[in-house]
Amino acid sequence: MNLKKRRLLAVLLILIGATVLFTCMQQPSGANAAKEKLNIKKLDVDEFFAERDGTFILREVKKGKTFIYNNERAEQRFAPQSTFKVPNALIGLQVGAVEDEYDIKYWDGVKREIEIWNQDHTLGSGLRNSVVWYYQAMARDIGESRMEEWIHKISYGNQDISGGIDQFWLSSSLKISPIEQVDFMENLYRENLPFDKDVMKTVKRMMIQTEGDNYTLYGKTGQGSNIGWYVGFIETKERDYVFVTNISGTSADARNITKDILQKYHLTKE
Repeated sequence: MNLKKRRLLAVLLILIGATVLFTCMQQPSGANAAKEKLNIKKLDVDEFFAERDGTFILREVKKGKTFIYNNERAEQRFAPQSTFKVPNALIGLQVGAVEDEYDIKYWDGVKREIEIWNQDHTLGSGLRNSVVWYYQAMARDIGESRMEEWIHKISYGNQDISGGIDQFWLSSSLKISPIEQVDFMENLYRENLPFDKDVMKTVKRMMIQTEGDNYTLYGKTGQGSNIGWYVGFIETKERDYVFVTNISGTSADARNITKDILQKYHLTKE
């Protein structure tokens, strides 16, 4: 090989080496890449509960890994409040108390404390706006015997509806723990509940809160006397998660805490 060819080969080898080095510098190492993934066992959410008692649960659906902040509260039962609209809608659709998510109930003209309640609503808008009167009317249409049958079938909390067909979930007899809510939400997400598939798909669709480029957030609030709930699930490009937040406070606080945690761990990044 003559001198000119040897020099050309040396230049090519230098260029190839530089390209490989630059590529390695741009790509995270295996260790660094692993650090960028969410470690479900090591979440730090203390900062979000500095001023209130509460619990937060996040479960990775595929692997079943679960993070629980405040185990004691996670196992304590509370009235589900308006989070019960989710099983109520499932039961109503299953037994034919309503036809679909567009089934209208007409406002009775009674002025209620939340302005958006003072109009006609559908099953879907009633869930999204947490319209208590709509779901009370549907519960009466379902009836006590059918309601009790389905509450037992899905093993929902303490399964006690003795507080009255249109009141039992509102600071009354029915109670459910945050960890039981996680199990129920996971079964709904997986469509493993004893309802028709189209019924579960309809209710999941009604629960959609936000659709980003990289995620879809499903949720339902619930609020009672100093009890705030936010329950649901989030689909991302990599993994799907079920979450439950329960606090001494309002449902708005519970929802904001949940969204702040999801944002901190980049589950709602665009």
